[in-house]
Amino acid sequence: MELLNVWDYERLAEETLDEAAFGYFAGGAGDEHTIRANLEAFGRWRLRPRVLVDVGEVTTATTVLGTKLSLPVIPAPVAYQRMAHPDGELAVARGAAAAGTIMCLSTFATTSPAEVAGAAGEGGRWFQLYWHPDRGLTKGVLDQAREAGFSAVMFTVDLPVLGRRERDLRTGFELKPDYRMEVYASALRDLGVITPESAARLVDPRLTWRDLEWLHENAGLPVIAKGVLTAEDALLAAEHGCAAVVVSNHGGRQLDRAVASLDALPEVADAVGDRIEVLMDGGIRRGADVAIALALGARAVLVGRPVIWGLATRGADGVQHVFELLRDELLLALALLGCASPDEVGRAHVAPAPRG
Repeated sequence: MELLNVWDYERLAEETLDEAAFGYFAGGAGDEHTIRANLEAFGRWRLRPRVLVDVGEVTTATTVLGTKLSLPVIPAPVAYQRMAHPDGELAVARGAAAAGTIMCLSTFATTSPAEVAGAAGEGGRWFQLYWHPDRGLTKGVLDQAREAGFSAVMFTVDLPVLGRRERDLRTGFELKPDYRMEVYASALRDLGVITPESAARLVDPRLTWRDLEWLHENAGLPVIAKGVLTAEDALLAAEHGCAAVVVSNHGGRQLDRAVASLDALPEVADAVGDRIEVLMDGGIRRGADVAIALALGARAVLVGRPVIWGLATRGADGVQHVFELLRDELLLALALLGCASPDEVGRAHVAPAPRG
């Protein structure tokens, strides 16, 4: 079967994965309004092509926090990747490196930071942090990431408590005994069977912006705040020393009926885009979606589910191919917009879709 786009990969992944695993990766909170809103938000914009512009040489290359990427698309941190494929995070690291982008490792990974560093080779890598109530454990995790050559910490700020994910409740999703969370392994003995609910007990719900000072001191790396949906919080992130923010509603997995990430992007970019870098995730399925996000102020985007669908069906090769599909689609969009690179895309390249 020739896989021509991300949607093809999703259909094949649903056939490949068991119901519980597919439901975990595909599902969201409550009635999943926010998942649908993330996708539908792109339909509210239209691209404005420019013509008779020299596009003989067009590139998708860019930089994010000083790291050169072949395209402005990064794998979002996703937990339990060995549930999708036996190679899990190692395959994603290899596929991302082959595609010329950054690997972003979840705290709830089924592979250690050191192992992922080996798989990524010369590829860039960031570490996503779920902050444990025991600061000694959290510091140990940050030390692991730094010693393994991770260049930034992506601090997820939108999970003080776990959203209600009813697909997981219906299927009884739990981490299979063959796998375990490698990062907080020493803290797992008190949790019993690992489910999304039990794993969420590893996250400190008492954190405030004041705790960023401790994180900066102990991470020794640039900090990215992931899960910002308002200008107010974006400004607080900038004021508290974050190098970037990710405009994100956790893929629709936390607060159902939360604002779509793309809808929140312009206000965040307007508030802090001249001070720190702005990324976004949620609903990206095509290169044209990436172009819209760039036009509305994103430096780059993160994709979670598309990477998992590639992983589930074809391992590292599938991950690489998903990024190549998005790159090729974005390359076409840039050329037709009259832009030689992602840096040239701006608000003038989009317009609200007609109503009615």
